[in-house]
Amino acid sequence: MLFGSSGIRGKYNLNLADIALKAGSVLGSGSPDIIVGIDTRTTSPILAHLVTAGILGSGGSVRSAGIVPTPTVAFCSRLAQAGCMITASHNPEDYNGLKLFNRDGSSFTKKQQAETEELLGACHWTDWKHQGHEHTFDAITPHIKAILDGVDIPHGGSAVLDCGNGAGSTLTPSLLSDAGVKTTCINCNPSGHFGRPSEPLEENVSYLGEIVKKTGARCAVVHDGDADRMMAFDNRGRYISGDHLLVLFARYLGAKQVVTTSDASMIIEDTAEVRRTPVGDAYVSEELLKWGDFGGEPSGAWIFPKISYCPDGPFAATLFCEMSSEWDIAQEIDEIPSYPLIRESYHCENARDILLSLGASSPTDGIRMSGEDGWYLIRASGTEPKIRITAEGKTPAKAKELLTMGKERIQKGKTP
Repeated sequence: MLFGSSGIRGKYNLNLADIALKAGSVLGSGSPDIIVGIDTRTTSPILAHLVTAGILGSGGSVRSAGIVPTPTVAFCSRLAQAGCMITASHNPEDYNGLKLFNRDGSSFTKKQQAETEELLGACHWTDWKHQGHEHTFDAITPHIKAILDGVDIPHGGSAVLDCGNGAGSTLTPSLLSDAGVKTTCINCNPSGHFGRPSEPLEENVSYLGEIVKKTGARCAVVHDGDADRMMAFDNRGRYISGDHLLVLFARYLGAKQVVTTSDASMIIEDTAEVRRTPVGDAYVSEELLKWGDFGGEPSGAWIFPKISYCPDGPFAATLFCEMSSEWDIAQEIDEIPSYPLIRESYHCENARDILLSLGASSPTDGIRMSGEDGWYLIRASGTEPKIRITAEGKTPAKAKELLTMGKERIQKGKTP
């Protein structure tokens, strides 16, 4: 399938350009009114032009939002009939892709993805009398208003914000300012090139801890390239793991039913009733349509059904600033139990074939083995040529043992 765990994605080339044109044609033939947004990558404008050409050529109309976060396109899809975001999210700059959204902000389901792929090979062009129309559209204003209506930061608070020169630069700085947060901005201009690796991993944003300490901020919030993700630092300048953020949000929201992914820590089960999905925010979103108060995955994708079914980094950032103004976040984290959890990944061009040879029904869903004292998960990345392995145990020795078991199983899959 063209669709991975979060849309269509790959290195920028003529094949991706061809897919963009054809996907636009499919969208335009099925949804006559579509919002199109882009991230800050230098290749995003041309892919947006191709998607737009496909939509117009099949008789659909385009609301062009320009550079905006992915959750902004998803939120405003309710004002149209569908949404399309040109982005490769947290991937390196030489990647790009498409994310497709329904009116409720949810990603296209597996069924919709399969239907879209099937239609890519057909012609959907209309004649010259029935071409569509394009016009510019302010998607940021309604998204900001909805977020501000959903949070309340009575004491203002303070934060360090790092947008990584991504699409969040066009929204989150003004959003936090409007919310009364005193903000120190880092990498908050949409330059077209990322000032740091886009994925908000601890090793990519380690400098923020010292900035939190020097400025006396209550927290730091961090986006990836399209701002559907949000990670954070506490008031002592410590990076907060995605598993702890999942628990913090669930507790703060009073969520009783939480949807998360197969690679999330066991600690969330001490806070709420949990349903697990394969890794990928689209799966979490699809499950939340049926069940749950809140959902997310440890990579930093947090879904709040009250605003939309798309991971919303700006909403998460603002809500975390509200939480930080009321709670001593560092103290809260120290009180959350923690089990040793190890995550590793490595480059592998035939990752999907290896997982299939091991018996996985879906390479990106992977294989999860669990016992009383822990679990491990091996899976092919849905966005990059990598195998990812996660292991968690109730003791460090158990976590390492499970990691080794997973690695040994991968080696068996490599053996002809």
